[in-house]
Amino acid sequence: MQVNKITFGTVLLASTVLFSSCEAVKNTNKTQRGAAIGAVSGAVIGGVLGNNIGKGGNGALGAVIGGVVGGVAGGLIGNKMDKQARQIQDQLPGAKVERVGEGIKLTLGENAVKFEFNKASLTSGAKANLDKLVPVFKEYADTDIKIYGYTDSVGSDEYNMNLSEQRANAVKTYLASKGLLSSRFQIVGMGELEPIASNDTDAGRSENRRVEFAIIANQKMIDDAKKEAGK
Repeated sequence: MQVNKITFGTVLLASTVLFSSCEAVKNTNKTQRGAAIGAVSGAVIGGVLGNNIGKGGNGALGAVIGGVVGGVAGGLIGNKMDKQARQIQDQLPGAKVERVGEGIKLTLGENAVKFEFNKASLTSGAKANLDKLVPVFKEYADTDIKIYGYTDSVGSDEYNMNLSEQRANAVKTYLASKGLLSSRFQIVGMGELEPIASNDTDAGRSENRRVEFAIIANQKMIDDAKKEAGK
């Protein structure tokens, strides 16, 4: 499972400086320290990566970071996301599962949901890979899922944006047909933004014709975590 090392390295440094320099914090209990660390981590993650998101678009990573709750409640949400991330990795060993903050960014890698050139219809392989995600998404019903569609760089910006929305919607429609609530999903067309491979080759363009997922806590999970944290 891949983790953004720069982000959490920065969080660790900030937390270390804060807690080594404040005598009052040293005298707190574990729960209080956890809440403080969660708050610091949320602030640092938002601050450090916010600049990158602003420069590079508002894709799945931006959605995950934007959903940070922080504190003890955020830690409880993070624990649930850890479990879900491990299950996704078990189901799709080739997937790139990134636990960031209190959410999950999922890129399906060799188990990808890819698309043929100029098409938004799901291939049989794409459907088979989505089928593996359905049980996990059903088990963790208290999450919202944002689906981001992408294209390669061939074609106009407007055309690619529309095509990317169609691709994201194709995934949403398929998952809903498998019994998942349609209301859990939000689709976002990204067009040719944020390529993960070179658009100068056929292989690279194939990689860029993809979808990514941002998995975040829904309001019920957040409210439940806050209640539990208040006990």
